[in-house]
Amino acid sequence: MTFALAQWLVTIFAAISLVHVYWALGGEWATVAAVPQVPVEGGVQLHPAFEPQGWITLLVATALLVIALLVCLRVGWWLPQVQHRALQWVISAIAILLFARAIGDSELVGFFKEVKDSRFARWDTWVYSPLCVVLGAGLLAVAWV
Repeated sequence: MTFALAQWLVTIFAAISLVHVYWALGGEWATVAAVPQVPVEGGVQLHPAFEPQGWITLLVATALLVIALLVCLRVGWWLPQVQHRALQWVISAIAILLFARAIGDSELVGFFKEVKDSRFARWDTWVYSPLCVVLGAGLLAVAWV
């Protein structure tokens, strides 16, 4: 069961990584739902909270791919299996970061965000934050089972 869970995790992390590569190379599909939006001062209109830089987006894609590789190392899928405690703790730390992402920063992301009436906020509430919880739990299971 852990191996099947690991395969699922690797597939999800790799797919999300590929989407970030697409954005880093200038793709615009789903970008409105990918960046938090904040209200314009004194108005009802929304604008992106930040302008994602291509190299930072590529860095995020790389980090997601590294997470997928760590899971592969842990279970021995495509790579030799590593049973070292340090790997367990690194994967656990990543899981904790995902849980923290799901909880949020109290303003723009997570279950307890303040800005709730944008396309990003709706996607974050119903897809991104729950996915972070599920991925975090999956990573803990792979790390310690």
